[in-house]
Amino acid sequence: MNDILTVSQLNEHIKGLLEETFETLWVEGEVSNLRRPGSGHVYFTLKDEKSQIRAVYFRQFGYGRPRPASFELEDGVKVLCRCRLGVYAPRGEYQLIVESVEPLGIGALQKAFEQLKARLAAEGLFEDSRKKPIPFIPHRIGVVTSPTGAVIRDILHVTARRFPSVNILIAPARVQGAEAAGELISALRRLEKSALVDVIIIARGGGSLEDLAPFNDEGLARAIYGLSVPVISAVGHETDFTICDFVADLRAPTPSAAAELVVPDRADLLEDLNDLRARLSVSTARILADRRRALETAQTRFKDPRRFLDDYRLTLDDLGERLRRSMHLILKDRIHGLARIDAQLASASPARLTKEKKILLAHLTKNLQNACLRLLAARRERLTAASALLSSLSPLAVLKRGYSITRLLPSGEILKTSETLMVHDSLHIAFAKGSAVARVEKITGE
Repeated sequence: MNDILTVSQLNEHIKGLLEETFETLWVEGEVSNLRRPGSGHVYFTLKDEKSQIRAVYFRQFGYGRPRPASFELEDGVKVLCRCRLGVYAPRGEYQLIVESVEPLGIGALQKAFEQLKARLAAEGLFEDSRKKPIPFIPHRIGVVTSPTGAVIRDILHVTARRFPSVNILIAPARVQGAEAAGELISALRRLEKSALVDVIIIARGGGSLEDLAPFNDEGLARAIYGLSVPVISAVGHETDFTICDFVADLRAPTPSAAAELVVPDRADLLEDLNDLRARLSVSTARILADRRRALETAQTRFKDPRRFLDDYRLTLDDLGERLRRSMHLILKDRIHGLARIDAQLASASPARLTKEKKILLAHLTKNLQNACLRLLAARRERLTAASALLSSLSPLAVLKRGYSITRLLPSGEILKTSETLMVHDSLHIAFAKGSAVARVEKITGE
């Protein structure tokens, strides 16, 4: 009986055993019952043909970061989880605490590719409007690829054949494996930081979807998007497409095709240059002949240029005389206009207007005072007459002649007849001076 445990103690004991025994696990299975609550964590069930276990992917391990993971969890996707075993003691339940997730199988890799492609396209990373132009004849070309593969040999061979004087700067990087994406990003940034290249080719040969996985990395896509140097993507064969192809400024179907796109054929340029030189010589000779004929024609038409100078002198004298007359008329008109304006200003002098307004104001003030006195006298007469009339009609004058006003209490109704009275009713009687309260003792009909 000394070993009796409470439920909490048992759960805590189990929690310690399980979490200490299974610290880091790799578990594969199929995702089901996926939930994403507002907290940002992801809850799901990891299952196989015979069993299942609950799992949680906390946001600090991958979700809710500024740059989300390139692979989104969905129901039915097979994944490989790096996790540890956790026990929730209050309910006695154990679950997997997932720290990272990787897709399993070609189908999952393809789904991850499509998810990332759709998300980056929605952000505008593939827009043609932000793609940078490729220089026509670059001074130096940067190449990011494996330094030992056939790709770099093909690029060097094609560029040497097409444009031997172009310089190639190689930034070596692995093009396959878990570390490849990071090395590719580092190589791109080294080339940009050097400021020695005009264009960059990122290339590798063909391969499976797993082999091309580094070129479908979100970090690499964003690094290419942020470069100030134009990038040509030459990854895989003509039928292979990667995220790198979509975000690059130009896609080449193969590394050799990239080398052909990045530099023109020197022989073709020389041929075009010779053709242009010949056309320029012919055009120059034709233009000179035309100008020589035009000059000869002008010389025959303009034998003595002094004659034209005399005509221009006469025209200039005539125009000068017309200008002087026009200026005299304009000046005279301006003087007359100024005189009219001066007369108008004199007639509208503020001093004269002020004097007139003062006289008018004094006259109006006197008229206003007389009108007010007349109106006040008339109002006083009307008030006296109204007061006399009001006194003659006042009930107080009637009371002074011996009459009184009788009201029924408590309503205060003025009595005009005895029909509404009852014995013992209270009455209020108002006289010319003072009042009294009385009680009805007897009622007569008359």
